[in-house]
Amino acid sequence: MAKPYAHELTLSFGALRAAAQLSQSIIGSRDKGTLEKDDLSPVTVADFAVQALLTATFARAFPGDTIVGEEDASGLRENSTLLKRVWALLQGLDARLRQECTLPSSPEHMCELIDLAGSSKPAITGRTWIFDPIDGTKTYLRGQLYAINIGLLVDGQQMLGSIGCPNLSMEATAPLNNADVDVEGGGCIVYAVRGQGAHVRSIRDGNLSRRLHAQQAAAADEDGKDRTQAYRFVTCVSLVDSALDDRLHGEIAARLDAAASFPGCDLVPWVLRWAALALGLGNTTVWVYKSRGRYAKVWDHAGAVLLFEETGGKVTDVLGRDLNWTAGRKMERNFGFVAAAETAHAGVLAVVQQVLREKGHGDMLLL
Repeated sequence: MAKPYAHELTLSFGALRAAAQLSQSIIGSRDKGTLEKDDLSPVTVADFAVQALLTATFARAFPGDTIVGEEDASGLRENSTLLKRVWALLQGLDARLRQECTLPSSPEHMCELIDLAGSSKPAITGRTWIFDPIDGTKTYLRGQLYAINIGLLVDGQQMLGSIGCPNLSMEATAPLNNADVDVEGGGCIVYAVRGQGAHVRSIRDGNLSRRLHAQQAAAADEDGKDRTQAYRFVTCVSLVDSALDDRLHGEIAARLDAAASFPGCDLVPWVLRWAALALGLGNTTVWVYKSRGRYAKVWDHAGAVLLFEETGGKVTDVLGRDLNWTAGRKMERNFGFVAAAETAHAGVLAVVQQVLREKGHGDMLLL
């Protein structure tokens, strides 16, 4: 008997192989067809093409499911040249990979699919697919690491995460940085199904795969310090301005005796940070946004967080609350993130909250 979600997982592998080819085919191009969105973040022809491909593939396979994606097609509808470039990118997909996915039938259908995902929000009941077509567009534009996120929620609970990392080696070592691309390896897929553990496999050769080991950390002392294993951070100290204060995050690391190695893995894409934690390249991440009105975007985390949880990690927000995946396109019922091995999480959370109070940010901990 097939394991639960075996069909969904297999479909994700084929879709990610196709998405990897689309995105990698132009990553070296000087002009990636970039637009600036209303929030001043960039979007490229690859973002649009990958979201159209993923939406077409999963909408056909699971017509009753909700689909949520990052992008909408308004910029394409207003720019015929860019629209033609996205359509041409999809039409150039390798014939073999076309057999593993579904493509839009016309440029207009392509825009409709992008808008279908770009206007939806996670369903409280039933199944919702969450897509981030290019997580780390800023690093993608530099030819650096990025990721493609496919997550499945069922009744608001993460059940599957399948993360394509087209230029990351499945044998990557820490500390991992944005520029540490794997030119020859062909990339990897990090994936998990709830209750089945987390795994990594080659994008090119599915026979090259392995199960990821559980996080190893003993219970932390009351001050948050784990006396048997050092805390190894995965975070971001560059290209991102959403954090409250870089020095605050460094102070948290110092309280955990991790100042010498901080920031550890320094990565812009959130999806890639969760994958790095699952790969064992770190065991802790903390993120405090600059204001209580700043919220995470669901496509940067849904499904990807499951990878870390399936290796023994625990993830809450800064107030210690479980993550709510059905609040909307933005995670408006949570604030920031605290992630660590399950046995050490309470101690790390205590340190985060203590540092916030000492630095005059206790108001951020009010319900």
